[in-house]
Amino acid sequence: MIEVSVLKDEIRVLGHAGYALSGQDIVCAGMAALSQTLAASLDNLVEDNPEYTLASGVFILKTKDLSEKAKLLVDSFFIGVCGIADTYPDYVRIT
Repeated sequence: MIEVSVLKDEIRVLGHAGYALSGQDIVCAGMAALSQTLAASLDNLVEDNPEYTLASGVFILKTKDLSEKAKLLVDSFFIGVCGIADTYPDYVRIT
């Protein structure tokens, strides 16, 4: 199960979906693509450069004092996350 937690000053995406075998798991691949795209977009499209951690099964973004542009990128990320969670509710949980 992938857990997406929205906390006061950070967003956490933790775990693996377990939808299919490693390398064949479309839920993990989708969530990884969203997380990696958000990280790259924050690196390349905004000037505030928020802190984040990105590793296998881990994406943690510090959200304190984000610029409006960075907030828009995060909102777009959540549109994708919610779409995956709606389609695969047994594998992605948003808290």
